[in-house]
Amino acid sequence: MFTTSDKKQSWLSSVDSKGAYQRKESSFRHQITADGSSGFKAEAGRYHLYVSLACPWACRTLMVRALKGLEDAISLTVVDWLLGEKGWSFTDQKPKCTLDTVNGCNYLKEVYNLADPDYSSNITVPCLWDKQKKTVVNNESSEIIRMFNTEFNTLCKTDDQKQLNFYPSNLRAEIDELNSWIYPQINNGVYRSGFAKSQEAYDVAVTDVFSGLEKIEDILSKRRYLTGPCLTEADVRLFTTLIRFDSVYHTHFKCNKKRMVDYKNIFGYICDIYQIPDIAQTVDMDHIVNHYYQSHEAINPNRIVPIGPDNDYNSPHNRNKM
Repeated sequence: MFTTSDKKQSWLSSVDSKGAYQRKESSFRHQITADGSSGFKAEAGRYHLYVSLACPWACRTLMVRALKGLEDAISLTVVDWLLGEKGWSFTDQKPKCTLDTVNGCNYLKEVYNLADPDYSSNITVPCLWDKQKKTVVNNESSEIIRMFNTEFNTLCKTDDQKQLNFYPSNLRAEIDELNSWIYPQINNGVYRSGFAKSQEAYDVAVTDVFSGLEKIEDILSKRRYLTGPCLTEADVRLFTTLIRFDSVYHTHFKCNKKRMVDYKNIFGYICDIYQIPDIAQTVDMDHIVNHYYQSHEAINPNRIVPIGPDNDYNSPHNRNKM
């Protein structure tokens, strides 16, 4: 979840008195259900997803949307990778970016204000919009991917995609346990490191990051995916952070103790997931590196974008033999 509302609201507004970054909660938490009992029924063409290809939280939703074959059922708008003074904006002048054809807005903030004219909290991606009720349904990625996972099954392109379940009942306790420490230590840990405003806060955060990564490396030395032979929600949530690590978090967020290529099992795992059909299209390194290095001026005031690294995520991984 990347946040903005105006030039005064940025990651700086979420730093506490000790210089530690504190991520704010999402605001819209409505649920879509297959039968419509929630007031929001899963229907083809009703919902629209606003995302940034730079954002790991938004790209979770793109991954599950693709894996479940929901591209035709749930339409999409990709915002400009540059997070400017007025927040996320729409353009058709950059590759893969698109204008807002649903609401005709210039900025994502305007979309939120259509849902609530008095809304003044975080303007975030992903943002799931209901075309029928003309409101934001949900802007919490962890909840959106679970809705895509189960509530839209009748709209999946194939029977195989309908049968996919990334949060199966027999693995829920294990997935929840993994999420409980991967999120604070790794997913949000890289932001806690990069946005820290004191040495103390940075030291705590970056130690958490690499402690978590060492634990992941150990798990993946025994299993193809985090819970075993099948991809789950826990893998989706972790992958979008790991794929950005060497290009952005290692340098820009000062998480430079190790790179993902230095972890044999983690790097193979990244390649394994990246090579799943339709996943590579959800990863755009141009959007990723341009967003981070050019949007965070307090960290990179000259907006210089580094040239590398040249990681080959199509390299052989042999993890399917585990």
